[in-house]
Amino acid sequence: MDQPLKHYIAHLDLDCFFVSVERIKNPALIGKPVVIGGSPDGRGVVTSASYEARKFGVRSAMPTGQALKLCPALIVVRGSHGSYSEYSRKIYSRLCELVPVVEQSSIDEMYLDLTGCERLYGDLFRFVATLQLVVRDEYNLPCTIALASNRTVAKIATDTVKPQGLCYVEHGKEKEFLAPLPVGAIPGVGAKTEQLLKEHGFRLIKDLQAVSEDSLVNLLGKHGSWLHRVSQGAGRDVLAIEHVRKSISQAETFGSDTRDHQLLLKILFSQVESVCSTLRKRKWKTRTVTLKLRDSGFKTITRSKTIEPTDHDPDVFAAVKELFNHNYRGDKPLRLVGVHITNFTDASPPDLPLFPSEDKKKEMLTAVDALRRKFGKKVIRIGGI
Repeated sequence: MDQPLKHYIAHLDLDCFFVSVERIKNPALIGKPVVIGGSPDGRGVVTSASYEARKFGVRSAMPTGQALKLCPALIVVRGSHGSYSEYSRKIYSRLCELVPVVEQSSIDEMYLDLTGCERLYGDLFRFVATLQLVVRDEYNLPCTIALASNRTVAKIATDTVKPQGLCYVEHGKEKEFLAPLPVGAIPGVGAKTEQLLKEHGFRLIKDLQAVSEDSLVNLLGKHGSWLHRVSQGAGRDVLAIEHVRKSISQAETFGSDTRDHQLLLKILFSQVESVCSTLRKRKWKTRTVTLKLRDSGFKTITRSKTIEPTDHDPDVFAAVKELFNHNYRGDKPLRLVGVHITNFTDASPPDLPLFPSEDKKKEMLTAVDALRRKFGKKVIRIGGI
């Protein structure tokens, strides 16, 4: 009788990714407490913190000013998200050359499906260690990798051995591995759920393992059924390699609230340029444009408009400008504006275009995107305000 197929899923997490990239650009940051974040004088928050900074209690999403109080020697770097995206893309492409199936779940996390690869790579845990060296030696970036029978256990295992760790949870030992970990180690268990579980005596995953599924369903509803399965070591063992991004957005929180109509439109146009550049890179067009406004009183509104499918900056900005003019009267200064586009269609051109002028427009936009990538977003603008 044939043995059931054993699944092998690895989770790769780039350690302190944003900080690590900044350290490549500026080696003087190595070994020092560093955060990527906004200005401490305004409403800036920490996006990423080095392990040296975390020792002082500095964490992501913390106000930058508060982080500096905890760690006066903290170095604050504004960050360069274009560089992070470029490194992430390169590493993903490299891993696709080495592993049959790779799923990128975020800019700094990837899942690798090594199921059935024993004959190709031999010892899979040794191969995973080799991948860690590839990322370090070729890109000068640290990462942690865990190998397990499914995605969930692999991700949990990664968190237990950071930074620059390696871990292998053998088949059949998932439950034993999870038992001593806190319930908050399970992805999807947020602060409120964790607190609720603790109030009912569930502090460690072994406490969840000791009760019936019905007990957790009674406490958490359908989420309890999922939590019971995860606590027993179950998880998805197939990767979503056909994942499609469903939205593209840009938003900016200002250091000082403003009602300057012209300045706000300039910021919105810059955001439109960014989202449209991503559209063209992915060969998509958008049909729904959404404007987001948040005023000084933290009241937030979103307004959407359906348009003809386009990836052209002025077309999208025309919709954004119309929404802005109809919905902002300057009653209160704004602290945030953003542009969000959804409802995508394929923008791949037909073999024989019916309208040559459209080809010229696309050639022009492609050239503009290339110039912006090389010399910065401000090197060239397309119409606008």
